[in-house]
Amino acid sequence: MRILTCVGDATSIRTHGGLPFHLLEAGRHAGFIDCGWKLAPERLRLKRAFWNLRRCVTHGEVGGYQYSPEFIRSLLTQAPKTKADTDEIISIFPLLPTDHSKFSSVSLYIDATLKNNFEDYRLEEQLGKSITSEALERERALYLQATRVVCRSKVAAKSVVEDYGVDPQNVHFVAGGANISRDAITSGLPINFDTMKPLRLGFIGKDWKRKNLPFLLDVAEILHARGLDVEVAAAGFAPGLGPKHPLLRPIGFIDKHRNLREFIAFVRSCHFLCLFSFAEAFGISNREGLLLGVPILARDVGGIRDAVPNDCGCLFDPTASADAIADVIAEYVNDCDRYRALRAHVTERSNEFTWDAAVQKMIEIWAGSKAHSYSVVGSAHA
Repeated sequence: MRILTCVGDATSIRTHGGLPFHLLEAGRHAGFIDCGWKLAPERLRLKRAFWNLRRCVTHGEVGGYQYSPEFIRSLLTQAPKTKADTDEIISIFPLLPTDHSKFSSVSLYIDATLKNNFEDYRLEEQLGKSITSEALERERALYLQATRVVCRSKVAAKSVVEDYGVDPQNVHFVAGGANISRDAITSGLPINFDTMKPLRLGFIGKDWKRKNLPFLLDVAEILHARGLDVEVAAAGFAPGLGPKHPLLRPIGFIDKHRNLREFIAFVRSCHFLCLFSFAEAFGISNREGLLLGVPILARDVGGIRDAVPNDCGCLFDPTASADAIADVIAEYVNDCDRYRALRAHVTERSNEFTWDAAVQKMIEIWAGSKAHSYSVVGSAHA
């Protein structure tokens, strides 16, 4: 049995934005993954409370239970029994499981290392140095034990190799797919834009501050000042919890699982999806936009470069000004034929952004191919 696991129910479309579910579905369809574990971390609330209390007394820190060996061991008591000589684990959380010897093979499929996350999202400031340093040491040991480490970005792969000392031939890069069922979009064709008036800049994200919605509004202001009819359509958060701005059109939260057609219609109605995050491990919304034929405008931070091919939009240096980005957008508005050609190109490449495509690469890796190893692809990201 090849089993997919995560911190949560890998079979539920509501876990981790649907990533484990869609990976599992694509893996099953390809005959690559057999099943997923249904783990319920919410059942450990009482243990979490006692752990935090003890940690506060012994270390003067609170938080980080999910990075502790106690949490992983307690979570794994919910897992079905496995056969150590035949059952294989694919985990999307680097600290799960804690003991690789209990399985015939353990491979990791991660969006970022804990070092990436602790630094980029400043988690060490929230959790304390002792729990983060302990987690990093255990993470290093588990990477070295793993049969293979597969990363959704080359930034993460680089960290596994350079920060954790793992053999680059044992570290691989496979970009994640869009968390949208391929079957759900085959009946509807991408919208043809004969005009870019009004210009619609799309934004998706609950954490609109980290994803830098105010900066996108600055870009919109500049375009508006130049006489362009522009709006920022933002989904993912309740309108009352977001910023106030005359060019902002709050869409609210769209439940992708109950109202997938509404979500697809929203994304396709945008001329660009925009993600100017301060930090981003990968940016799965970029893959969703690309699957639906929508070009991406984003900051080149974290793993975004690996989520968005160069010719499927435009990536900007983190220091790029709102004026510089407005200039690029205005060029497309003034040349609709160029924009339509870009959108057609993205649509032609949509198959690349599916979980089916990701699973095919995994199958190659499991068969022994080094074509996706960091030793081969890492130099391309230098």
